[in-house]
Amino acid sequence: CVTMGPSRLSPLLCVSALLLPLVSPMTRPKLLLVSFDGFRWDYINRVPATNFHALMKEGVQVEQVENIYITKTFPNHYSLVTGLYAETHGIVANEMYDPALNLSFSMETDSVYDPRWWDDAVPLWVSVQKAGGRSGAAMWPGSDVKIHGTYPNRYLPYNASVPFETRVQRVIEWFSAPKEEAVDFAVLYWEEPDESGHLLGPESPLMDGIIADVDKKLGFLRTELRKAGLYENLNLIVTSDHGMTQMSNEKMVELDEYVSRDLYTWVDKSPVVGIIPNEGKFEEVYSKLLDANPYMAVYKKEDIPVRYHYQHHLRIMPILLEAQEGYSIVQNRTAPFMLGNHGYNNSLRSMHPIFVARGPAFRQDFVQPSMQSVDLYPLMCHILSLRPLPHNGSLFRVKDLLSEAPPTPAPSAPPKPPSYSYAPVIGSMISIVMVVGFLIFYIKEVTIKQLPALPRGSKEMSQPLLQEDLYLHFLETHRGCVSVRHI
Repeated sequence: CVTMGPSRLSPLLCVSALLLPLVSPMTRPKLLLVSFDGFRWDYINRVPATNFHALMKEGVQVEQVENIYITKTFPNHYSLVTGLYAETHGIVANEMYDPALNLSFSMETDSVYDPRWWDDAVPLWVSVQKAGGRSGAAMWPGSDVKIHGTYPNRYLPYNASVPFETRVQRVIEWFSAPKEEAVDFAVLYWEEPDESGHLLGPESPLMDGIIADVDKKLGFLRTELRKAGLYENLNLIVTSDHGMTQMSNEKMVELDEYVSRDLYTWVDKSPVVGIIPNEGKFEEVYSKLLDANPYMAVYKKEDIPVRYHYQHHLRIMPILLEAQEGYSIVQNRTAPFMLGNHGYNNSLRSMHPIFVARGPAFRQDFVQPSMQSVDLYPLMCHILSLRPLPHNGSLFRVKDLLSEAPPTPAPSAPPKPPSYSYAPVIGSMISIVMVVGFLIFYIKEVTIKQLPALPRGSKEMSQPLLQEDLYLHFLETHRGCVSVRHI
């Protein structure tokens, strides 16, 4: 099994990566990945959502997609295009602190454009371009950053005021360009229904109108793809980064009740909060928070559950606080309050996103019960005929979505135990003895001829000592070579 960073990667994928065919840029299949931020998996059942249901009929749906921990926007969007858990790709939260850089990151500041935050991983658009293809990105988190020295061939710098329709038109222009300029892969991002979900709460009846509007925007995308003659030949994947859960101002954990804020710095926002205790205050802060509130779990970094895959990066703070679903962790009640939020345990169904897809690569009218969001990366690599980089996903968990099954890797034969033969050892020893004997004889003769005449007793005393020194020096000099031969 290949590993990347501290996270163990799928051994099946390490093998299957070698089986993917490579194609020229001119024949590479086309793929568009769309994310509607915060679109929970069950939203399509609240309104008619005719366009989502049409995609499901024309293609495939996955009922439950388990995303990565923490279920926030930036970590999950980077996982979708790298196939890595947050502890490996390094975008561990929307707000981060890096003790090695002594810098802070926030999705609200220009720190997002510093490549050092992103270079722990290679997003798919970079891989496409390194393989000779072309890529485009419309507002996808991280796509306007020079990651590994590369921007997408075509991209829109992030600007929330740019309408969805404008973003769609740009993407279609990129796909419709002349062959040598057309993109093979593009990502498209829209902020809704996440923004309204925070403001209204997912259980609000007003969310029905927001969900219907997102479905209408998907309809606009489908119509424009048809007009451009792209719809039948383009593979279209529509998904999200996370879901949303309802909040209540009665469900708050106030840290000021348990520990003085002078003893620590907190990083990121509820419901998962990273804590940096002041120097020498770790045990005091930890003991005051541990068991302080039944609706808040408290972990030392090394005790974070392994199933979270959220432990081994330096940007994960020494103490992690995790609220139960529906609860907020605040310092006090003066903090801003939202009626909807996400970021909770990724096993919760309320945190799960939607997944539908259609196109030549996919089956029609097929429903799969589950997948993991990190599986999307190897799936997209397969569609694009790219060899994936090491990742945490599995193509074989999602192979049933494909119209043609990917090749199954041949079972790997167990390694054969090494077989040893003494013939080479004996032969080497004989050769060494012969060489040493010759050198001793040669050195003896040369030395005798060059030595000045000495009294008989002195000569008998000095010559054996000289031979022994030279012999030991020879053995010492060649000991490494002799040993290597017999390992």
